[in-house]
Amino acid sequence: MGTMDNLELLPEPEEPRMMTTIDPDAPGYPGEAYGVSDEEARELRSPAFPLREILWPWGAITFAFGAAFMLLVWPHINVYLAPVLPETEWAYESTGIRELQDSGLDGSGIHVCMVDTGIDASHPDFSNLTLTGFRDFYEDEHDLVRDVGEDSHGTMMAGLLVADGKLRGAAPGVDLSVALALGPSGTSGQEDRVAQAIRWCRITQKADIVSLSLGSEPGDGMGIQSETTLAVQEALDAGIFVVAAAGNTGDDPDISDVSVPANLPGVIAVGASTRSGSVWSNSADGSLDNPYGDGNRSYPDQKPEVTAPGVLLFSTTTTLIEPPYAYSTGTSDSTVLVTGALALILELHGAALAGDDGVIDSEGMGIVKRALASSCDKTGIDGSPHDTRGGYGMLDAVQWASDIAFELNLA
Repeated sequence: MGTMDNLELLPEPEEPRMMTTIDPDAPGYPGEAYGVSDEEARELRSPAFPLREILWPWGAITFAFGAAFMLLVWPHINVYLAPVLPETEWAYESTGIRELQDSGLDGSGIHVCMVDTGIDASHPDFSNLTLTGFRDFYEDEHDLVRDVGEDSHGTMMAGLLVADGKLRGAAPGVDLSVALALGPSGTSGQEDRVAQAIRWCRITQKADIVSLSLGSEPGDGMGIQSETTLAVQEALDAGIFVVAAAGNTGDDPDISDVSVPANLPGVIAVGASTRSGSVWSNSADGSLDNPYGDGNRSYPDQKPEVTAPGVLLFSTTTTLIEPPYAYSTGTSDSTVLVTGALALILELHGAALAGDDGVIDSEGMGIVKRALASSCDKTGIDGSPHDTRGGYGMLDAVQWASDIAFELNLA
């Protein structure tokens, strides 16, 4: 006699005290009872058969098309979902930028010059923007304000700084100049275009901050003694702060330093952090060696200097799509947040940092950099004094402003 271990007991619906014995391994009626083969009969008796009939093949095809569609439209998710997906706000709140704004700061009186792919100035979030200057170093079409980037990189970076509509940037009150020096792919094609753009920011636009969400791998393109590094050094010598992206090469073992010109001692090199506060895995590592002199880099010029949120930030993009918003990731985004925080701080302490001539000299710039290093949140680097990827820690704009005030005896 066969075993009965595999039998199941099912209560009758109307009389639960009566049990029906079920053998799940029973062969059931032969296929001829259904007018089909025995194999097809077994499929008919399968509990998943009705579901398979629905899902295959049209359900699977519909799912595939739906998944492909979502992948395409996800970067351009409707801005009205922003309250549900607050990927933008966490970046401003976790860095103290919103707290400084709540105290009445918006960057007014500070002039920022961005070197990028341009700007789509027709974006509705730029309706209150003071666009002080625009110059095209890529195609020399200076009267045509536009963004030539394939992914509207310049417009996305500008939105993180000056958006003032459905989104609110880090320093929407600044005067903004935009130098179009990068082509559609985000590269300059000719290295001297970036140098010309930086000199325009310094000489013609008289910027307080030059924001560079760009860079070249060390030894590739922008060399250590290139026109770009010379132009950046000229800006630093003139009392202009330069904030530059550390680069997105953290996963490349062949690259051992931050990008050029972020590797210059006076530049604030910015890495990227995630929403959890950890350092983004692709954020570039800084070298201990100083490529512009003998020995190692020293405080407060070790690279990178700071990290800031840079993963899945929601910002403005080209008005050729609707809605004109998208997500962006990289040290470019982090750079803009540090630029915005610095603009707020210069609005607050710029006059005290400057000399009688209104120019911030090397001593004043040193105060700003030392205060940045001392103020960073070191949670993401496990309390280390400096980390080759995480810098001195994550941006804390409120503490940065406070440490500057302390050094100036304003606290």
